[in-house]
Amino acid sequence: MENSKLMDNGNGSAGYLDGTKPPPVDGTTCNEKDKGGRRRSEVPLMKLKTYLSALRPWSLSASLVPTLLGEAIAYRRLGFAEFNVLIFLFTIFTVVMVHCAGNVVNTYFDFVKGIDNRKSDDRTLVDHILSKDEVVTLGAVLYCAGCVGFIFLVYLSPAKLEHLALVYFGGLSSSFLYTGGIGLKYIALGDVLILIIFGPISVLFSYMAQTGNVEWMTIYYAIPLALNTEAILHSNNTRDAESDKKVGIVTLAILIGKTSSYILYALLLFTPYVMFVVLGVKYSSAFLIPMVTLPQAFKIEKQFRQEATMHGVPRQTARLNLFFGILYVLACFCAPQLPFIGRK
Repeated sequence: MENSKLMDNGNGSAGYLDGTKPPPVDGTTCNEKDKGGRRRSEVPLMKLKTYLSALRPWSLSASLVPTLLGEAIAYRRLGFAEFNVLIFLFTIFTVVMVHCAGNVVNTYFDFVKGIDNRKSDDRTLVDHILSKDEVVTLGAVLYCAGCVGFIFLVYLSPAKLEHLALVYFGGLSSSFLYTGGIGLKYIALGDVLILIIFGPISVLFSYMAQTGNVEWMTIYYAIPLALNTEAILHSNNTRDAESDKKVGIVTLAILIGKTSSYILYALLLFTPYVMFVVLGVKYSSAFLIPMVTLPQAFKIEKQFRQEATMHGVPRQTARLNLFFGILYVLACFCAPQLPFIGRK
């Protein structure tokens, strides 16, 4: 056929008689690759992976597990018939969105203040993976998504609006103020904030959204998770103490020094296990289930003491936090009765 014959287009490029161009010799279609040699269809997927990486998904156990714990306690109080799955899903969504937004805010302000450098774990802005404008936009979108989830919770939950709003907006503002605004992280108050948010606040919010009641004894159940989560932050601050000191920020690890930081890390890491032994002996052996993670805790504690292995301790602690927390939630399901928590 005539249109299958090649002709010169007059500008040095070959084409068919009908004006179309032949496919490239590598088998791809015209305009299928960008300037970097990547297929255009791959670019949106790579961008999506970049955004997901910027959210620091490895850290989400810090908020997800306390939320699951609050839901587990609520389930034990309400029973299967009254437990609302939609409330459960929207609570998880809301908490995770706010946590991700807080991570993005942390990324932005750490970079702007010169804290993130070539040795930092977070490479989002350091390596120009995303621009500062993209990070700001991502944070705003995540906070908006969290607020949308909260609106659905207000509609579904039996809790009073003022109670739910107080805890939610307290957690949201805290996620921003950790590094944004006055930057509590930079004046040695970040540890206190983490103990409150990723423990009592998350568990209470989750429990209250499901049951409609404010049960202060849920804070007792939040203590092991809060301590374990603080261990993640403290190990990160201890590792980065020298670089943090150079840029002028103050953390608890800097104030108390290396030896005391190790002692504090050990207390944060192992105190929850002591609590589980007490609960297991006094109330139910089900509370001993999380003890299976104790050998891993000892391994991480050993890595904390050695300079060569210190770098990976925060992520190792976060991984421990996830498995430790899931087993704790399982223990709350398996225990015949939850101490201090009455049935409806």
